[in-house]
Amino acid sequence: MIEIEDVDLNLFRVFQAVLRDRSLTRAGERLKLSQPAVSYSLGRLRAIFNDPLFVRGRSGMEPTFRALALQPVVDQALDAVREALRTTVEFDAATSSRTFRILVSDAGEMDYIPRIWGRMMAEAPRLKLSVVPMSVDIVEDALRTNRLDCAIGNLPSLMSSTSHQVLFEESYVCLTRKRAGLPRSKVLSVQQFSAGGHVRVRSIEHSHFNLDETLRSKGIGREVVLELAHFAALPGVLSMSDLYVVLPRRLALAFNRNEDFQMFETPARLGTAPVTMHWHEFYDREPGSMWFRGLVAEVIQELLPT
Repeated sequence: MIEIEDVDLNLFRVFQAVLRDRSLTRAGERLKLSQPAVSYSLGRLRAIFNDPLFVRGRSGMEPTFRALALQPVVDQALDAVREALRTTVEFDAATSSRTFRILVSDAGEMDYIPRIWGRMMAEAPRLKLSVVPMSVDIVEDALRTNRLDCAIGNLPSLMSSTSHQVLFEESYVCLTRKRAGLPRSKVLSVQQFSAGGHVRVRSIEHSHFNLDETLRSKGIGREVVLELAHFAALPGVLSMSDLYVVLPRRLALAFNRNEDFQMFETPARLGTAPVTMHWHEFYDREPGSMWFRGLVAEVIQELLPT
């Protein structure tokens, strides 16, 4: 029987990286190890468990049944070690040079990040901030492995697997260029809403992604003539056209600071969607994470319209 003192913990970091990347080369790049070093570590693991663990397949290094059985045990063990190490480190925001990583939609990036960064520079000038683009389906793993400190948005798929804090309830309005002939009412009728051409913005946020489904459920259609990948292009597009867009109220207010646009309530109540900050429970009490989450929540609360 192999004893724990005979096993290098870093072997399991290699195991985790190969399982995630399905490639010795990519695992080595992730861990900053050469491919021979990764191969050597994998050889030691194979000897320890008396199993190939990974075999070459069409899509890369495929895990064996034994490797898949080991995955949750190894993940839990490494997470416990990471948490133990983090809780022993004191955090001083005024002197720390740590990098915090956050996931937000592009709307959130436009709205929150300038103020968050400004507050960080005032309180902790050596800290760094990275806004990380990421598919929603890998966010939980990124939070767990500390590749992300927090994720913000309407992300219901994360609710059951993360610690979280609801920051505010998001509502939606309709925005278009000011011009003659617009309705005087503050609420668009279904006919007025459906008659105009619309812009649709793709978003990682669940509530915006499902907007058309919500409209259809209320018997409201719209003709989408332009799709954008990001909200940033909206002011320019709207200022040069008669198109309408449905977007978060907070963003509409930001775009309309110079009152170039007309804001309407939608013809039917679309309800509200909770905008939530998510993080992994392993970092509930980690001092640096607690400080960063507190700052983010405070800044966003200050941005809410009164």
